[in-house]
Amino acid sequence: MRILVTGGAGYIGATAVDVLISEGFHVSILDDLSTGHRTAVHPTATFIEGSLLDPASLSQALNGCEAVMHFAGKSLVGESVEKPDLYWNINVNGTRALLDEMRKQEISQLVFSSSAATYGAPEEMPISELAQASPTNPYGVTKLAIDEMISQQTQDFGLSAISLRYFNVAGALKGSRGWLPEKHNPETHLIPNLLKSTELKPIHMYGTDWPTPDGTAIRDYVHVTDLVQAHIQALRSLEIGKHRIINLGSGRGYSVREVLTATASFLGRSVPHIESPRRSGDPMTLIADISQAKEVLAWVPTRDISSMVADTAHSLEIV
Repeated sequence: MRILVTGGAGYIGATAVDVLISEGFHVSILDDLSTGHRTAVHPTATFIEGSLLDPASLSQALNGCEAVMHFAGKSLVGESVEKPDLYWNINVNGTRALLDEMRKQEISQLVFSSSAATYGAPEEMPISELAQASPTNPYGVTKLAIDEMISQQTQDFGLSAISLRYFNVAGALKGSRGWLPEKHNPETHLIPNLLKSTELKPIHMYGTDWPTPDGTAIRDYVHVTDLVQAHIQALRSLEIGKHRIINLGSGRGYSVREVLTATASFLGRSVPHIESPRRSGDPMTLIADISQAKEVLAWVPTRDISSMVADTAHSLEIV
């Protein structure tokens, strides 16, 4: 079976490609390398450098494929606030072009990398798939628009799809080519920034007075390898003409201070940090209800925050 992985030169996409190939799938990659890296492209995959918005590249990339794992898109919340039109064009219009070309080539299987940003900041925890979608930033708005577009396609054209919604991805895969690390610029993720924190450039811990057990905000994390396995399980769980939305995460959440402690434990020293006031708009707690992932995908996360920290550190050669 040949699968197109859009964004297959990025952090999550490249990890997905590596695991798919190790499990016997044939893989094509479509990536414009705007945030992905040529060095992350698997040597046995068919690589097309191009955009979803380029009809020729998209048609070539889908040729001979039976399914799509869709990771391509812009994903920085802050940037989406500054450039909402850019996010709508690349994320929404790009996906619309993908779905149109899939229909033209009679490809009906899709696993979409959605986001728990579609939920906004609901008060009820953990967040289930039945929670009202109310995104608080343009990035979340685009992901919700794509989910709704996919639902319409399943009704109109019999598309088989699963959207996977998750918060924070961490860790790294040590595959056949060595480690596949995060290479974001700028880096906005907590764990790599904690690992890189120094006395001269300490990380800021925003909000230490929340009504949580240790005063810091709680977030859900999932190891990138567990995440990719969920995507493969989703591919195997597709139903004709049905669109499922399924949450992924740890199912328990970790506080910022817990992540700090896990990082310090791995490093064997304290992590330089500054306790700063809360940031406006930051919710106190975000945890995914993963009962549907367990039931529908037969998936549970197997790696904890210590594994995420250790694997991130090894992949970044911080040891």
